Amino acid sequence: MSEERLLTELRALDGAIVAFSGGVDSSVLLHAAVAALGPARVLAVTARSPSLPATELADAERVAAEIGAPLRVVSTDELARDGYRANGADRCYFCKSELFDVVLRDVLGPLVPAGWALLYGAIADDLGDHRPGARAAAERGVRGPLAELGFTKADVRAYARRHGLSVADKPALACLASRIPYGHEVHAATLRQIERAEYALRELGFAQLRVRHHERVARIEVPAADISRIVALRDEVTARLRACGYTYVAVDLAGYRSGALNEALRP
Repeated sequence: MSEERLLTELRALDGAIVAFSGGVDSSVLLHAAVAALGPARVLAVTARSPSLPATELADAERVAAEIGAPLRVVSTDELARDGYRANGADRCYFCKSELFDVVLRDVLGPLVPAGWALLYGAIADDLGDHRPGARAAAERGVRGPLAELGFTKADVRAYARRHGLSVADKPALACLASRIPYGHEVHAATLRQIERAEYALRELGFAQLRVRHHERVARIEVPAADISRIVALRDEVTARLRACGYTYVAVDLAGYRSGALNEALRP
């Protein structure tokens, strides 16, 4: 995809608020916005919320500084929304609604001029998956320039490498609630349990992983190449996850795949 076309689209804006997670997609969007508009006309906004690991907030602050973009941290409370706690297939709609509503209420107007656009890091790959958050964006006029211009995951990673962004090879990360099967209510304590479990495995050197929460069972997803290593460390892995509150620990032989719980939505 054309980087110059992306910059041209962004230059047409009065200013940009970028919903910024610190992942590769939103980092590329933030970098392009700063390149097109300058840091004085860009504001990155990151949510401090129960569904975001604390380490990711710190990483977002580091990456925003690396890009040279001002950052505002806002507090969101998805758990106050019944639809989010219920954890139906549309959970992401309520999560994104909370984020966008907080930004539109507390940032757009009070902190930056009302004419600035609110942007988020959707990419073209997202359009083929189950993404209720896109509906929340459309309802509020939030734009996803990368998706609009057809940028894929490969395109954004190539952009990040070209510009030396430290997140170029960062594994994909999703909301902690995405580890809980649809229909099982989301609680703050469960989110913290999942966060502790995934951190315990990252300490063992596993970068790309998910701990899917099935009540007393932790189902671990790692890339196929890492399955033999995690099995070899089974005693340590089991001890660490039992210390996080799980009784049983399982490894998914299908390996890591993004949005694995969406498989339950397909015929």
